[in-house]
Amino acid sequence: MNPTVTATIEREAVGNLSKSRFCAGLQCVKQLWWRVHEPDAPELAASPALQSVFDAGHQLGELAQAEFPGGQLIGHEHFEFAAKVADTATALEGKAPAIFEASFLADGVFVAVDVLERRRRGHTLVEVKSTLDVKDAHIPDVAIQLHVLRAAGLDVPRAHLMHLDRTCRHPDLSNLFRRQDVTRQAEAFLPSVPGYLRRMRKALAGDLPVVEPGRHCTKPYACPFASRCMPELPDHHVSTLYKGGRRGQALLDAGIESIYDIPDDAELPAIAARQARAVKAGKVVIEPGLAGALEKLEFPIAFLDFETVMLAIPVWSGCGPYTQVPVQMSCHVVDARGAVTHFEHLAEGDDDPRPAMAEVVLEACAGAGSVVAYNAGFEKRCIEHLAETVPGRRKELLAITGRLVDLLRVVRRYVYHPDFRGEFGMKVVGPALVKGLTYGDLAIGEGATAAAVLEGLLLRGGQMSRAQRDTLRAQLLAYCAQDTIAMVKVFERLGEFANPA
Repeated sequence: MNPTVTATIEREAVGNLSKSRFCAGLQCVKQLWWRVHEPDAPELAASPALQSVFDAGHQLGELAQAEFPGGQLIGHEHFEFAAKVADTATALEGKAPAIFEASFLADGVFVAVDVLERRRRGHTLVEVKSTLDVKDAHIPDVAIQLHVLRAAGLDVPRAHLMHLDRTCRHPDLSNLFRRQDVTRQAEAFLPSVPGYLRRMRKALAGDLPVVEPGRHCTKPYACPFASRCMPELPDHHVSTLYKGGRRGQALLDAGIESIYDIPDDAELPAIAARQARAVKAGKVVIEPGLAGALEKLEFPIAFLDFETVMLAIPVWSGCGPYTQVPVQMSCHVVDARGAVTHFEHLAEGDDDPRPAMAEVVLEACAGAGSVVAYNAGFEKRCIEHLAETVPGRRKELLAITGRLVDLLRVVRRYVYHPDFRGEFGMKVVGPALVKGLTYGDLAIGEGATAAAVLEGLLLRGGQMSRAQRDTLRAQLLAYCAQDTIAMVKVFERLGEFANPA
């Protein structure tokens, strides 16, 4: 390729738009501006959870390519645009039935197509997604690719989206993917592409655009720069009302910004009304009935928490894409005298973790009068999954679900502390109610990171050193144990509220 042409391609591909930038610009031109002008912004660094998504996507892409035998891959590093475009042109002159990562630069936009399938007439664009269905947000993604390919002179009459098939079950992965024709939807969007491109280029050529926060900050994807745009609100702003939604907006429209200023006779749902009372009083509010709710619990009480993984590509028998599989548990058992026994388990290696998990759960909950979880529907589903997959223990496991008590429901119905700020997650409730309780000193402090680390440890642990594996295991065990310790301490604190000295 002529060096001048190569330099032009490299400059345009780096400085202008790409498929991902176009989709970001559709969501918000302010986000696009930051992505282009601050490509090294800390907000764009991949978190462990996001990196796990990237890794799964890469693996999924390789499996998708296997669906097109004889296909040719356009290699090179992601930034070697000119080489990619040149190799694609060469591949198009050949006879490969499909080209993977076929790359084009036209109309100032660079795209790399997951699969470009050669057909008797022209080509079919195949976009691979890790979802279980076609989403509305996928259509502009496909449309911008069609726009570029056709602008480059390629005949592409059809576009397909290839996503995961929810009916697939391990070990038979022959139907892992499902293809859907999205040509009609993409064609309907295509006429709007030139206008969007003009607006995006105009925005990029100027100063940082002014865009007010709104629904686009989270739809269709959470904006990594959202915190830059969100105004700093005073404590107990009406937007923090529990499930405030339209009611909170109505208060704002009426000129009421603080919960302190909500009239005492305002009609609010029970929990939001309790929140307003607590905020105005500056102290925790306890509703009658808390003591009765706690008295229903029978000692010994097992405080149970699971951590799960949801693999896009199933690896254990009977699992489908994104089946939620419990791979870690912690359980603190408290007897009537206050003595505490701790059980914990973390799967190791890529063998099916469920039989061993079932045994540990049964051991931990044996003899417990009540089994307490926070948002117990999650634990119930985990136990039911174990019962389905370890049939020899089905009856005993399902018996545990009959003793489940949801501590979240107890807190939400009877207790409100001003520091909840409209939320009832344990990482908010625990520190608000129990002095000194914190998640801030943990290396792993939230669920999405824990799930990503668990997936890496189980499926790619063999690529780590023993020291690395031991460190991650210790961090995961500490995180899961903190959740059940927090439940025990919150339960004790609720007992103090219900029966003050």
